[in-house]
Amino acid sequence: MTPIYDRVALIGLGLIAGSMGLAMQRAGLVREITGYARTAKTRETAARLGLVTRVCDSAAEAAEGADLVVLCVPVGAMGAVAAEIAPALKPGATVSDVGSVKRSVFDAVTPHVPEGVHFVAAHPMAGTEHSGPESGFAELFDNRWCLIVPPEGADPAAVDRLERFWRGLGSNTERMEVEHHDLVCAVVSHVPHLIAYTMVGVADDFRRVSEQEVIKFSAAGFRDFTRIAASDPTMWRDVFMTNKEATLEILGRFTEELFALQRAIRTGDGQHLFDYFTHTRAIRRGIIDAGQDTAAPDFGRGARKQ
Repeated sequence: MTPIYDRVALIGLGLIAGSMGLAMQRAGLVREITGYARTAKTRETAARLGLVTRVCDSAAEAAEGADLVVLCVPVGAMGAVAAEIAPALKPGATVSDVGSVKRSVFDAVTPHVPEGVHFVAAHPMAGTEHSGPESGFAELFDNRWCLIVPPEGADPAAVDRLERFWRGLGSNTERMEVEHHDLVCAVVSHVPHLIAYTMVGVADDFRRVSEQEVIKFSAAGFRDFTRIAASDPTMWRDVFMTNKEATLEILGRFTEELFALQRAIRTGDGQHLFDYFTHTRAIRRGIIDAGQDTAAPDFGRGARKQ
């Protein structure tokens, strides 16, 4: 495949960046990959695993001369990183990110993007509950969606190029407006994670109060909650601090649905429960039909790298 970019810089070398590095090499999308991580241990691990071509000692060094710079740090850190790399960005380069919140990223990053440099946000809807460079694998993005979120007036060529890049990594792509992105992600990702964290916390309280062996006898549903709740706490803290409005709106809707189910259980309205569960079961089947999961009893996790 003809390289899409000559040099790509990855700032932050965790699960997503590590997987990007391996996927780029698999597809031959770039000629050189530079990378930087805050800790020496992570940089050493990335070098040992060959996630990038060259590990750098600073974010600015990694960004210097790059055609594409991807911010793979928690959303709360993106503004500071953008300010640090700004003097090193070459004219015509594209700055992007992989954050799951976009309005706050736009507000934090765009003031630091020099004239002549393009900013095009992106959000790969892929990941596992694991974090760190050793968690990365080249197949992470295969048949998953990457949302491309260009700012108003973005350079069309830069947007097209970034979209081709993500397709080369194995993703399906779709363009989305920033506020709509944050609302959609609150529904499909942010609030489900918050509910998982809450349910695990409730179970832990119950275990301590009742001395019941909740963990030992966990059924599949609770195990799935604990899997989601094992996700990186720094990343998710920043998500909820920076996507407040959309998260609170969806939480309000969730609470209304929960009250309706409470009432149905209290009043013995089995028909309401049956109809509701039938509808939601059909949604699950739609996810499987779309190729975004599998009907295997273990949800396909036995066949995937964890």
